[in-house]
Amino acid sequence: MKQPSNKTRSIANDAPIRLQKYLSTAGVCSRRKGEAMISAGRISVNGQVVTQLGTKVVPGKDRIEVDGRLVQAEDKRIYIALNKPAGYVTSCRQPKDPIVLDLVDIGERVYPVGRLDKESTGLLLLTNDGRLHHRLSHPSFDHEKEYEVKVERPISDDQLAQMAAGMPVLGSRTRPAEILRLSGRRFRIVLKEGKNRQIRRMLQQLGHRVVRLKRIRVAGVRLVRLTEGQWRHLTNREIKALLSGVSGSSESTPPGHPGKASGSK
Repeated sequence: MKQPSNKTRSIANDAPIRLQKYLSTAGVCSRRKGEAMISAGRISVNGQVVTQLGTKVVPGKDRIEVDGRLVQAEDKRIYIALNKPAGYVTSCRQPKDPIVLDLVDIGERVYPVGRLDKESTGLLLLTNDGRLHHRLSHPSFDHEKEYEVKVERPISDDQLAQMAAGMPVLGSRTRPAEILRLSGRRFRIVLKEGKNRQIRRMLQQLGHRVVRLKRIRVAGVRLVRLTEGQWRHLTNREIKALLSGVSGSSESTPPGHPGKASGSK
């Protein structure tokens, strides 16, 4: 008889666990996101909608549904790098707007890690592994995110220095960043946090408008050999580095085979 995977064994037992933990372990979302989904009435257990955060379930016995869709423990963990085009929303649901999941033509359910705003392009990771989602989403892990930015008019060295030193954004000061000038209007910036529209907000304070914002790296995973709308599976090396906490590697990692996105232009 085929032995169950470690992941299946970890949640398929008779011990009740909190519902948000089950959602995270099954690769649906982070625990915090799970709590929000429970409070919003999006989760049902054995046909009954639950809204109490203390709700416990027995994996393998209770039937858990998210928005009417059955949740099952995934035997196969999936890790994908997508080159997100402009105009796509980083969300699992968005009425009247195309979402990033429309670009990934696989049968398994995956979820975006972090966000890229609708106008931005570049590297977006998707997975069904709740561990990785938490590791890359939580600022305490110090994972680097690198962007290429182009502004409408030339930006001064002093203004780039202000961004590198940290600026007040959304009620707190941004963490120091690394910046490399590429030309009069273009530069690269490396962040270890992800405030909502952080780069655009900093530049707006300095009187600049962003013309193009592209993410080219998340931790040790780089956007290589992917045209907009294409995706690829991460290499074993990339996955191992992400899960072991390695971040900010400057070495280029070998790309996997790009997958053609459904509906790509």
